[in-house]
Amino acid sequence: MKVRSLKKDKVNIITLGCSKNLVDSEVLSGQLAANDIAVVHENKKLDHNIVVVNTCGFIDKAKEESINTILDQVELKRRGELDKVYVTGCLSERYRGDLESEIPEVDAWFGTMELPLILKKFEADYKSELLGERLLSTPQHYAYMKISEGCNRTCAFCAIPLMRGQHVSKPIEELVTEAEALVKKGVKEIMLIAQELTYYGLDIYKKRELPRLLHALADVKGLEWIRLHYAYPSKFPLEILDVMRERDNICKYLDMPLQHASNNMLKAMRRNITREEMTELIQQIREKVPGICLRTTLIAGFPGETEADVSALKAFLQEHRFDRVGIFNYSHEENTSAYDMVDDVPADEKSRRAQEIMEVQQEISFEKNQEKVGKVFKVLIDKKEAGRYLGRTEFDSVEVDNEVVVHANKKLTIGEFVQVKITKAYDYDLEGEVV
Repeated sequence: MKVRSLKKDKVNIITLGCSKNLVDSEVLSGQLAANDIAVVHENKKLDHNIVVVNTCGFIDKAKEESINTILDQVELKRRGELDKVYVTGCLSERYRGDLESEIPEVDAWFGTMELPLILKKFEADYKSELLGERLLSTPQHYAYMKISEGCNRTCAFCAIPLMRGQHVSKPIEELVTEAEALVKKGVKEIMLIAQELTYYGLDIYKKRELPRLLHALADVKGLEWIRLHYAYPSKFPLEILDVMRERDNICKYLDMPLQHASNNMLKAMRRNITREEMTELIQQIREKVPGICLRTTLIAGFPGETEADVSALKAFLQEHRFDRVGIFNYSHEENTSAYDMVDDVPADEKSRRAQEIMEVQQEISFEKNQEKVGKVFKVLIDKKEAGRYLGRTEFDSVEVDNEVVVHANKKLTIGEFVQVKITKAYDYDLEGEVV
């Protein structure tokens, strides 16, 4: 067995799940580094002696991945390659009692809001003056920024309020300070994330203040792109769109998960909106911000879903022609209100329906991409892979949306903006040359 006690601790943080978890890991990294503790993210070298696994507990697949990752780290500890394994995040928040008895080799379990307690394990102090300071695990030119925590919505399928609690907004001044600090580090694009963006400000300002926050962030010098993720459609504050139209550095991009389009399903899911209201909202959004990119997320196989519901959803996609669509198979989560319903759509049928729906979207995406051929777009260069530059337009977010393969006669810098003329279009990606 290796003896590591004389070596200085080095912590590896493994992040699973969504971008909100990633931000939490980056904040933890920043706090550890400020306490003079060596910290790395997703370290492949295995030269660390402590691991913190930041877990996801959202749906079955994510829970399985989290459990397997914890077991892998526990095995490394058993072989003497690690001294400590700590677990935090949503899975830990939701199932801590069960997990403690099932995986006793883990040294400590923490919930989603227990950063100071994690730091105590390292004899480190929580430094409140490090507001917004974090060690980015993304490339230098973009970052996620969490504007609130938790959610007050009561969607039937969703376990997030169980893991993240009620909605809590961060004050505007704090977020502006955080954005300025990120820009100083070289960040050019900030992706605003929350469980629910449109609720922002209701708790601390007694009214929805996302438009005011957007104006304040748009004033941050050097911030070229601000992107909005996860807006709730019911009672959507249309003033957001006025700001988007007025301010050049707010991307004409909106990620608004609709989950379904059949009124039966929307009611069963407790979405507080009808198909007709969604249609009206989409029309208003496109009128107020011409050329906007609309991304949505859907669920296949919710309890009671019929072939007629699936047909209604496909017809809705064909009618509204979203730019980007993602789809999840329904996951039956305990302690959600849908858990009392019978999970009556078999797993393979959920997958078949999801596939069918995505085939409809694939065609729409291909047609929309073809319309871009011959046009010039501002593209942010994200990386170079296999000798090719890959970038994104303002209509594409990181990892979930389209990429542009960029051909250039000169060397490009990762993180720079270039004008690219589109020469070819595929189902989900574009190809073009620098002009």
